Amino acid sequence: MLLQILTLLGSLAMFLYGMSLMSGGLQKMAGNRLRVFMAKMTSNNFKCILTGIVVTAMVQSSTATTLLIVSFVNAGLLALGSAIAVIMGANIGTTVTAWIFALSFGGGSWSIGTIAIPLMFFAFIGISIKKYSNFGEFLMGFAFLFLGISLLKQTSTVLLDNDGVHQFLATLSNYGIWSIFLFMLAGAIITFMLQSSATATVITMLLVAEGFIHFDMATAMVLGSNLGTTITSNIAAAVANQSAQRTARAHFLFNLFGVILALLCFKPFISLVGMVVESLGFPNPATSSFEDADAATTEALKASLPYSVAVLHTVFNVITTLILVWFIPQLVKMVTWMVPNKKGEVKETYRLKYIGMGNMATGDLALNSAKLEVVEFGNLCRRDLGYIRKAINATTQTEFDEADKKLIHYEEVTDNVEREIATYLREVSKHELSISALARMRELYRVIGEMESLGDSGETIGKIMTRVWEHNCKFTDNMLKQVNHMLDLLDAAFEAMEKNLATPLVELTDIRNAEEAEAAINEYRDSLRNEHLSNIEKASYPYETGSFYMDVVNCIEKMGDFIINISQSVYGAKNI
Repeated sequence: MLLQILTLLGSLAMFLYGMSLMSGGLQKMAGNRLRVFMAKMTSNNFKCILTGIVVTAMVQSSTATTLLIVSFVNAGLLALGSAIAVIMGANIGTTVTAWIFALSFGGGSWSIGTIAIPLMFFAFIGISIKKYSNFGEFLMGFAFLFLGISLLKQTSTVLLDNDGVHQFLATLSNYGIWSIFLFMLAGAIITFMLQSSATATVITMLLVAEGFIHFDMATAMVLGSNLGTTITSNIAAAVANQSAQRTARAHFLFNLFGVILALLCFKPFISLVGMVVESLGFPNPATSSFEDADAATTEALKASLPYSVAVLHTVFNVITTLILVWFIPQLVKMVTWMVPNKKGEVKETYRLKYIGMGNMATGDLALNSAKLEVVEFGNLCRRDLGYIRKAINATTQTEFDEADKKLIHYEEVTDNVEREIATYLREVSKHELSISALARMRELYRVIGEMESLGDSGETIGKIMTRVWEHNCKFTDNMLKQVNHMLDLLDAAFEAMEKNLATPLVELTDIRNAEEAEAAINEYRDSLRNEHLSNIEKASYPYETGSFYMDVVNCIEKMGDFIINISQSVYGAKNI
């Protein structure tokens, strides 16, 4: 008996390892293409759902899809509502795994598990060749997965096929409605303990196919596993950021609603699943059973029940999605209420509008889309100026900390936006471009680099002001007045930059507005530097305070350099 238990656990470990290896290989093969694909396919709810289905079916992991979603939401590149729609698609996509498992159970004397060992040979060759190593890893995981299922079937049948187990399961099934909740709890616990809803699905298929439990109890286990898979993500998100927490809550609410709906309509739900299964040419699991069935019917029912579980899983997620897709705004409000903004916490501030949404064009059309996105990027950078002003003028530690958090957030957002635009431009460069288009593209690369530096500068000023507070320094009223005036000059430079960016190249005759703004900043910085040296000689304020003050002034002046570089890049593209 001990050997049988250890063999069963080893088979389970082989199955889990195969899942992990297969998923890892697929994700490595996809690489950044998954991120690009998701960025292009999130312009409406239908595309978001389709994205969730495709990505999850590809990587065989709803967890991997969820991680991508959270990174997008956290960067401000994907709205929470769109993220919820992708999760809905991911729930449908994960049912593909159940269908693969059903195929692996097979019927008669052959199943997909038969090719597992031969497949390892080709997987080994792939792993040995560097170019195909990721594909080889995927094949090896595929082989381990189905070999694990095959061994799991053999060992579990030997272990479970005894009078004690039969009597125990029969007893659990005789508590009426409470039996449904008991098997739901079992499905949730298995999923939570093994950190895998796929494992719970395989165990459910084994139990129902071998006649250990009836189909209604298998339904309860599937419902429980759908709840259990959300427990893990919510526990993981408990120590994560706000975006991760809201995404995890949305996943939980989605599955909870589906489970409640299925329980309220339990008999009709099972009947619907039975009708779908029957339409596929299999015996109806809602009306068929192993009791009093002849040998042929028993064999047919045994072969069909894994498919019935896959149909059940699919119908559950499709129906829940079809209902809840119309209530995404309400779900957003609910998860926002469940995970409210903390005091001083930054809300979503930016989302790509013109690129990365499936509208990849070529040549000048693509560059025009990129240009529009760069204009929006410039507006984002200018908004950061307001938080710089708040950080410098803060009168309390709390007030400063709130502004500093936003400066850090904006630095992260500008990094992500630069990366997304650069990714788009790289895709555009794969098409045939004219010499002028290539020149425009180089200038756009330069512009987004300068804008990302503007975001870095905001965070740098936050760090300087952090040291000001740590050293108990305090800018004088005159210092604050002068810094604020310099920020006004910088704002004027931003205004000129935005105007030059938004003006069509054919209408941009000069950039004197930007040059004059830059000259005003430099001239004022020089006057402040001379005044500072004089004040140091007179000991008008502590040297350390003056040092921090000039660091801020120089950083603002440097931002002016980045801004004039942007206008010069735009104008330079016109003259090519």
